[in-house]
Amino acid sequence: MRKYVSIIWFVLLLFLVITCKQTNAEGKQETIIEGETTVLVDESLTPIVEDLVQIFESKYNAKINIVSKSEAEVIQDLANNETRIAVLSRTLNKKEISFFGSKKIYPKTTPFAVDAIAFITNRNNKDTLIALNDVVDFMKGSKTTKIKGLVFDNLNSSTVRYISELAGINSIPAENVFSFKTNNEVINYVAENNGIIGVVGINYIFEPSEKIRNSIQKINVLSVQNASDHQYYSPTQNNLAEGTYPLARELFVVNAQGFDGLGMGFSSFVAGEIGQRIILKSGLLPYKVPSRKIRIRNTINNDKK
Repeated sequence: MRKYVSIIWFVLLLFLVITCKQTNAEGKQETIIEGETTVLVDESLTPIVEDLVQIFESKYNAKINIVSKSEAEVIQDLANNETRIAVLSRTLNKKEISFFGSKKIYPKTTPFAVDAIAFITNRNNKDTLIALNDVVDFMKGSKTTKIKGLVFDNLNSSTVRYISELAGINSIPAENVFSFKTNNEVINYVAENNGIIGVVGINYIFEPSEKIRNSIQKINVLSVQNASDHQYYSPTQNNLAEGTYPLARELFVVNAQGFDGLGMGFSSFVAGEIGQRIILKSGLLPYKVPSRKIRIRNTINNDKK
């Protein structure tokens, strides 16, 4: 009899542990669809994350605070336990994974979209084509390219890291490379200045905020030459899907919470049917193309009431 009582108590205790709400770093109760948490976001990805969070909050009893920073700052805050959820344009590298592993934390990475880095110029510039090799040569310090200057959002951003890796350099040129803090500032600057090429996340072009809506009308998005076929491609959804635009990049939600909290809920949401439809509508490429239901009827009712 005592044996059966012990088993019953064990089952009850296990049930309580499983169903009990987890407590996040701020001391607030949290499950996968309710509570409050903070998500660190690569600043170049802010518009699409804002759209996803808005719909997620409207469907669930949850509050997600968005903190937009440069990629390097996001990684640093993630490691310092500022928050355990991040949206990035890359996965964690071996060194970062090892760091979390030393703390018995094993982040889960969820791919959810493909976006692109775009080159923009003032609309007065009639040349709307650019060779990627020219950008690479310019970043290597060549003086023979047609490029007069590049302006980035932030020296610690994912766009700088991406272009630097493409050029195979460890530091950017000291001359004719400028930076601000945000993509909005880059777009506003290019809109008012000729001869400079801006480097931004394409989502800012597809879904401009009110702060830059007027500036968007004063810029051109350049088509980039693909080295494989020497053709020029613009960063459209179709070209991202076909893999012809050469500056595409995958987006990820990195969840290092270590429990079934909003990190898991939000990751599942953005990778699910609703999240993928939001991404499709935004102009970016969903990681999984949402399904479409086709209803076939044998007869057509033409009666008008």
